[in-house]
Amino acid sequence: MKLIIGLDGQSTGEKALDFAKTVAATSSGCELIVVYVIEWSPFSFHSAEENARRHKRREEEIQIARERVLEPALASLAKEGLTARGIVRHGDVADTIDNIAHAEGATQIIVARTGTGGLSKHIFGSSTANLVMNARVPVTVVA
Repeated sequence: MKLIIGLDGQSTGEKALDFAKTVAATSSGCELIVVYVIEWSPFSFHSAEENARRHKRREEEIQIARERVLEPALASLAKEGLTARGIVRHGDVADTIDNIAHAEGATQIIVARTGTGGLSKHIFGSSTANLVMNARVPVTVVA
């Protein structure tokens, strides 16, 4: 069994992690992949100089996401004796999580819902609905 855990960088991600821990504990050899997607629109036109700055900013955002979101989540899973790895990507949240799940051969996607605004609204508001409706593998939304 291979599970994708979509995190939003907020405390609600703990709910998804906790649920994934429970599922993994009941499945021998379960692999966990923690995913964090940075919302990013590819539909911008820039000069070569702007593209270089944009690329640098993207790399910085990925590093910050790894340090602040993925590493603590992976450490939490490892503490429970679970095998896990992390992926950070830029893009549309629902599409990116679905594409990662499909490419990895995942059997399930786990995300947490939240009622807050800002980034988490984009990730686990309408993005959750889009993910549930369009994902190629089953999606569990943890309340």
